[in-house]
Amino acid sequence: MNIDPGLLDILVCPQCRSTLFVDDDRSELVCNACALAYPVRDDIPVMLIDEARPVG
Repeated sequence: MNIDPGLLDILVCPQCRSTLFVDDDRSELVCNACALAYPVRDDIPVMLIDEARPVG
């Protein structure tokens, strides 16, 4: 997964506005606050709540 570090600095969870963490193994951005994982497809984060999967 190759996402611009500047982009990662400004991205937040669209549901709760918390910081996201990178999960390189699953190609996801994870929000620990609301337990959602947003997919990254072709190095582009898909920041749609409907596309997120529950973590856990």
